[in-house]
Amino acid sequence: MPVELSPSQALLLWHAATLQQVRQERTDLTLRQMAILLHIYLKPPPHTVRGLAATLDVTKPVITRALDTMGEMGLVERVRDERDRRNVIIRRTVTGALYLERLGDLIIAEGRRLDV
Repeated sequence: MPVELSPSQALLLWHAATLQQVRQERTDLTLRQMAILLHIYLKPPPHTVRGLAATLDVTKPVITRALDTMGEMGLVERVRDERDRRNVIIRRTVTGALYLERLGDLIIAEGRRLDV
């Protein structure tokens, strides 16, 4: 079921959700890191550095730096592709899945609170 929001309502929801996340979470991701994390968890695997760079239209070093940070936070992990050792596969983690589940719950709660 599609959700109909005006641009103003969408921005209010985004503001409310990000504000709550900043207040509640110790994990603070950049917009680029969040885009990468959401892609990894919402799109079917496998995910590679090369594939993520192409999807986001950025360089591989940009993806690598973001993955370094997210890996330190336990949100993703990297392993060598056994079939092609040149590739690095990005894997989901329980910590990352729980992080995004809480974020989804937070967005729902803020949407209800704002009645959007």
